[in-house]
Amino acid sequence: MGRKNKAYFKDLHQQAYDRLTGMQAFGESKKEATAHGEEKYKIYSFNTYKSYWKHTKYFIKYIKEKHPECTTLKSAKKYANEWLQTRVDQGLSAWTVQLEAKALGKLYGISPDDENYFKPPKRNREEIKRSRGDRVRDKHFSKTNNDELIKFCRGTGLRRKELQELRGKDLVPRAQIEAEISELQKIPEEQRAPSVTKRLEMLQDARLFPEEWFIHVRNGKGGRERLSPIIGKNAGPIIERITDTPPEEKVWQHVHNCADIHGYRAEYATAIYKAHARAIEEIPYDRVNRGTGRRYQSEVYTCRKDEAGKKLDKAAMLICSKALGHNRISVVADNYIRGL
Repeated sequence: MGRKNKAYFKDLHQQAYDRLTGMQAFGESKKEATAHGEEKYKIYSFNTYKSYWKHTKYFIKYIKEKHPECTTLKSAKKYANEWLQTRVDQGLSAWTVQLEAKALGKLYGISPDDENYFKPPKRNREEIKRSRGDRVRDKHFSKTNNDELIKFCRGTGLRRKELQELRGKDLVPRAQIEAEISELQKIPEEQRAPSVTKRLEMLQDARLFPEEWFIHVRNGKGGRERLSPIIGKNAGPIIERITDTPPEEKVWQHVHNCADIHGYRAEYATAIYKAHARAIEEIPYDRVNRGTGRRYQSEVYTCRKDEAGKKLDKAAMLICSKALGHNRISVVADNYIRGL
């Protein structure tokens, strides 16, 4: 049977939009969905959704131009890898192609381990272009006029969106954190709601840092909360600026579009790593390789690919990742820790 109303038909753009918006599961537990094998059918972060939709539109545009006979997502699916290969041929970075492969994988329910999943080029640190070297945008950004913003970023490590959403009420002293920990710990473990346990863990993470003042990031990447320590010689002016801001008002009314926020965030990450890292030779050889019988350092992270052989302290990397709002220490090694 055909369509009941043949006068109405959704174009590719609308079909893709409906499919991706139908996957929105903001605020739901990705971990729980993964346990039930449902993760690939949902999108858990608004920023992820926004990125996937942006690159899906590029794919739709390609189909309309190169394969206009395709009027459904199903018929366009066979050209997904063809489009991704054209993106590689255009010289796009491996990072961008990886993202686009993930976007189409989500659109069509294709997992990375599927034989039909596009195998993009491998991503290496040396290919990361963001915040490395001089960029065209730097010509439109005055470091002198934005000195306070730069120092604020280097001392807090906030993402652009987090800076834009930061309000006067988000400054938290250690005494307040410890007081709340004490109150929550009075609740017997078996009676704690999952939300209470999660908040308690976030508060206890503050004990990893010696600093006395923190920024409460209420809605970080993936909707995660965290407490980021305010570090460095400019901590005083940073605290003063936030304190002088009314509780519900934004600390920064405008964040310059050309500010290298990721670069300042990397400086923050590197400073935290250096403050907590042990000398590699002082980390004990605490494990034995069953195959060779040799002892090795389980707390040492060995970089691979273009930085093969470089060694980092895992414990310091974990502390750094907590401050940045990341879950994996490999992200810290690949994207943030510099100049060691």
